[in-house]
Amino acid sequence: MTLHIDLAPIISLGAGIGILLFPKLLNYIVAGYLIALGVLGLLGQGF
Repeated sequence: MTLHIDLAPIISLGAGIGILLFPKLLNYIVAGYLIALGVLGLLGQGF
């Protein structure tokens, strides 16, 4: 029996709940996403 769980929906759900509970958290989530995307782009792993 194999359990396959994608990480993106879980992270999205957690981020959405976090934003609802702490609206100021949105700034940190967006900043973290942009930094991660930029680093991955510089390393050649861009989407």
